[in-house]
Amino acid sequence: MGMLAGAALAFFAYIGFDSVSTHAEEARDPQRDVPTGIIASLILCTLLYIGVVAVLTGMVRYDQLDVAAPVADAFGRVGLRWAQAILAVAGVAGITSVMLVTMLSQARILLAIARDGLLPRSFFAAVHPRFRTPWKSTLVTGAFVGALAAFLPIDVLLTLVNMGTLLAFVIVCAAVLVMRRAHPEANRPFRAPLVPLVPILGIVSCLLLMFSLPAENWMRLVVWLVIGLAVYFGYGRHHSVMRGVDAESVLVPERVASETT
Repeated sequence: MGMLAGAALAFFAYIGFDSVSTHAEEARDPQRDVPTGIIASLILCTLLYIGVVAVLTGMVRYDQLDVAAPVADAFGRVGLRWAQAILAVAGVAGITSVMLVTMLSQARILLAIARDGLLPRSFFAAVHPRFRTPWKSTLVTGAFVGALAAFLPIDVLLTLVNMGTLLAFVIVCAAVLVMRRAHPEANRPFRAPLVPLVPILGIVSCLLLMFSLPAENWMRLVVWLVIGLAVYFGYGRHHSVMRGVDAESVLVPERVASETT
């Protein structure tokens, strides 16, 4: 499929680092801890990925590895069957932990969306009185992910998740450019560095990976976009907390408060 298409598929390994930002409300010092957590974990895992790949290509030729389980397959080919079994179990445990973290973050994303009025607040913004977690959103996320995993092939899920995440990154990078120009005075607890260079590089790199994937993935992405837009225009647009509210009071609350005083 080519190097860029391979990079677009391997992008799945980098999904989850951004989930740290969804737990900003639970951090003691989010302005410091959240960026540090994202950047440090990204650098550390990237170095580990490179190291593992370097060892694997030294053990077995890359075109002879089983792409379904390359690490375990490499140890099996050199006669280390005991290590192959351990790595297979570790691989399942690692994927499970990543899925749990991702679903944990998704429930909090739904909570934030519901607080903005774009989803039914009574359901998705419901917080458990004892555990203080968005329990209804968590149940819905788990059921939805379980259904997709049960009925869709793993390669379809892989490319669909990658396409959706890459598009989300493109939208976030574009939103930084728009917000800096349209509302330069807005309150920003977090501030992106080297604007507009970093957002432009983010948009270009994500689009490059998206266009490297097979064409059928674009059709699936269009279907998901249509569903999302239907939810927005059918419910969210009419129930948004921004509807009928002065955007200035939301974006720059300190200045509006001082002027009112």
